[in-house]
Amino acid sequence: MTRTATEKTPVTLLGLGAMGTALARAWLAAGHPLTVWNRTPSRARALAAEGARAAGSAAEAVAANALVVVCLLDDASVEDTLTGTDLTGKDLVNLTTGTPAQARARAAWAAARGARCLDGGIMAVPPMIGVPEAGGHVLYSGARDLFEQHRDTLAVPAGTTYVGEDLGHAALHDVALLSAMYGMFAGAAHAFALIRHEDIDPTAFAPLLADWLTAMAPAVHGTAEQLRSGDYTKGVTSTLAMQVAGTPTFLDTAGEQGVSPELLEPFFALMRRRLAEGGGEEDLTGVIDLLLRRPT
Repeated sequence: MTRTATEKTPVTLLGLGAMGTALARAWLAAGHPLTVWNRTPSRARALAAEGARAAGSAAEAVAANALVVVCLLDDASVEDTLTGTDLTGKDLVNLTTGTPAQARARAAWAAARGARCLDGGIMAVPPMIGVPEAGGHVLYSGARDLFEQHRDTLAVPAGTTYVGEDLGHAALHDVALLSAMYGMFAGAAHAFALIRHEDIDPTAFAPLLADWLTAMAPAVHGTAEQLRSGDYTKGVTSTLAMQVAGTPTFLDTAGEQGVSPELLEPFFALMRRRLAEGGGEEDLTGVIDLLLRRPT
């Protein structure tokens, strides 16, 4: 029997934390038959009242549908939950946050038990799930045909971005993007600390900060082009030498304001090191090579 255009793919979802519950509600709202399981049964019962089928065990939930989505605490939780279930013929989508190596190993573990696998990295917080205009999306890696088969179903909670066949690449993209986010947060924290004890309203300062960060964000395209070409002097507007010469002002201002330089100093130290190695005419791209623990 073939599925008609109006039928929705049934989904099994393991894990009903804040993110899992948001995913569940998005699939339910879109009319997908949904089987759920959670280690704490009350969360599954709450969704059962909204139309989901609450399974009594993870094995029962896995058996219910061909498409099984896992959104648990960590990689160890995935193994603990799936051990003892029959994964033969299942399409397993692992949305649990982990490292690239964990994603590859877990996919191999599941494949040895008969499952086809995709790994996903969720670039959203729970309130963004099921709200297309919020801009949340999920990064997916694994076999392209498997992703295409389930693309429409996976796109219900949030937009989908396919990042390649390597099963570790969704996790790698996820952590890389979040690492950049935390670097931005670190800079914002330093900026707010500088004005903290002045007669400056932080809510008035925030729009200036947001606009400045937005204006600087496109610089990543220049960095990417320099990395691809290998020419770190291409399109440079402020040389590394010029930027290093300006760093004492940042450190002196922090001192005057009674602010620790610990968020800025490690990056400035890398800049000075790259300059000492002869990169004065480059942009900041050369700092990336200093972070690598193996030859480029």
